[in-house]
Amino acid sequence: MHTLWYGVYPALTTPFTDSDSIDFQMFEKNMEAQIDAGVNGLVLGGTLGEASSLLNEEKYELVRFCVEKTAGRAPVIMNIAEQTTRAAVAAAREAERCGASGLMLLPPMRYKADDRETLEYFRAVAGTTPLPIMIYNNPVDYKILVTLEMFDVMADWPTIQAVKESTRDVSNVTRMLNRFGDRFKILCGVDTLALESLLLGADGWVAGLVDAFPRETVAILQHAKAGQVEEARRIYQWFLPLLELDIHPKLVQYIKLAEVATGLGTENVRAPRLALEGIERDQVWKVIQDALGKRPVL
Repeated sequence: MHTLWYGVYPALTTPFTDSDSIDFQMFEKNMEAQIDAGVNGLVLGGTLGEASSLLNEEKYELVRFCVEKTAGRAPVIMNIAEQTTRAAVAAAREAERCGASGLMLLPPMRYKADDRETLEYFRAVAGTTPLPIMIYNNPVDYKILVTLEMFDVMADWPTIQAVKESTRDVSNVTRMLNRFGDRFKILCGVDTLALESLLLGADGWVAGLVDAFPRETVAILQHAKAGQVEEARRIYQWFLPLLELDIHPKLVQYIKLAEVATGLGTENVRAPRLALEGIERDQVWKVIQDALGKRPVL
């Protein structure tokens, strides 16, 4: 049995063929690289997975494929990012039917729900499935802050088990620990704050650049959890220029370009996103190549 909500959880990209269908062969290649590196779980259909551009059936097909190919080697977590409570509930039920091990759950999309409405949305999803749930707390990008007081309410809901902490306030890790102890597992959701969060007591890391650099990402977490701070810091210092690609509006294109550089992906994205070109592509490629030229020996 895998311990949920601990360690490195790649937010996997969704590779596409030149004809704009899901490239399952490339997806499997990346997935295997992640498992070989020692990740602890896989997150499908997040921002990096271009969930907003996927048809529902494509998302569920991806979950079924991943569940089949992992064959129990890693838990498969499906992201839910819906505009209505009804759609979120339906997605949770379908994720369970597809064999997902858990859910990552965003607040309602587009409509800026208040605290009561957001809690009711979470309660409806948590009440419709036995799957364990990680709340995605990202007010910077999605405009709704899940407050400590809201977690107070959810502490009585057993399937709400973790938080993807993406508030950009690293001290929120300590606030959660002070308030709730180990009631909620805490996974950092911002690559550029990962080591800081782990050293403050976060349980894991939902990572982006891991898609191109799985071994380095796992090594940072393992060193940090073993108290080998200098070893973790050394890799993290090298990694930071790459990790900053994760906090840009074009993080999907940037990270897919990094996957190309390491042989784990293609540049294909789904419209309205477009592949990088010109000076912008050259600049991102230089960041990636500069890092590869100094890649640490693990």
